[in-house]
Amino acid sequence: MALSIMAGIPALKDLNADLRRRMDGAVATFQANLAATRTGRASVHMLDQIKVDYYGTPTPLNQLAQLGAPEPQMILIAPYDPTALKEIEKAVRVADLGFNPISDGKVLRVPVPPMTEERRREVCKHISRDLEEHRTAIRNVRRDGNEALKKMAKEKNISEDEEKRALEEVQKMTDEEIRRMEELSHKKEAEVMQV
Repeated sequence: MALSIMAGIPALKDLNADLRRRMDGAVATFQANLAATRTGRASVHMLDQIKVDYYGTPTPLNQLAQLGAPEPQMILIAPYDPTALKEIEKAVRVADLGFNPISDGKVLRVPVPPMTEERRREVCKHISRDLEEHRTAIRNVRRDGNEALKKMAKEKNISEDEEKRALEEVQKMTDEEIRRMEELSHKKEAEVMQV
């Protein structure tokens, strides 16, 4: 991107940094959600959203066990604390991911069944819904930025020309981030639909 107009104006420097941070955060969250989305192959990221009740505290699964995908259709969960195995197994079952873990007393093997055509389409719809939620989050950041700019102009902290250029920059920033998320979404959908 070209040199930021807002970054060059002292009154707008903090606002520019805040908007960028919030938009990047929305994109990062979307990327994390995509990584956790199930494709045809086993990935430890499929279990990222699972929380295990560990001594009364909801704890992320990756903090309680070593996760691995030794085969394309298998995830292996090796708990650090063997007494947590039952709770981990229960959390994986109730996570509504369609997994049926198998315990041997020491580790959990989670077979990842091949996805049906119908399930692939459902996953793509889920990706589209998630994309729309994150587009809305980016637009909300834009709205907040525009309101702040209008307030600054009204209070005469910036000129009308600076306000106009800054509003255009905020819109460009918004369009860029949304385009980035759409590209990620299209790649993931292609990956999901691949048999």
